[in-house]
Amino acid sequence: MATTFQVDVVSAEESIFSGQATFVVLPGEAGELGIYPRHTPLITRIKPGPVRIEKPDGSEEFVFVAGGILEVQPNGVTVLSDTAIRGKDLDEAKAREAQKAAEDALRNAKSEIDVAMASSELAILAAELAALRKYRQKR
Repeated sequence: MATTFQVDVVSAEESIFSGQATFVVLPGEAGELGIYPRHTPLITRIKPGPVRIEKPDGSEEFVFVAGGILEVQPNGVTVLSDTAIRGKDLDEAKAREAQKAAEDALRNAKSEIDVAMASSELAILAAELAALRKYRQKR
């Protein structure tokens, strides 16, 4: 029986992670999803938040995704996200600055579309900051 599976996390710009894993945890729309080898095939949307990848040597890889799509096949998992950031590359100052800009945009919104866009950006940034706190706790 397989004890590992291939995991690929891909953003619009680049491949963020590609390698073997023993377990993956990520934020599904209905709650946190845990994926082990030979998981039932699945395609679902994921929410902004952390993706934690346990590697065969016991170490962990941590990636923040701003939402996206998860595909699970018997021998592999693919996470597709417009934005994905390695845990070590998360920048709290930059995220807080972006959060302030989104809050300003929300206050100055002139249409429902502007409100929706600013609200969406704030939700993603809140998830990024929460993921950063989780990542720091693990270190």
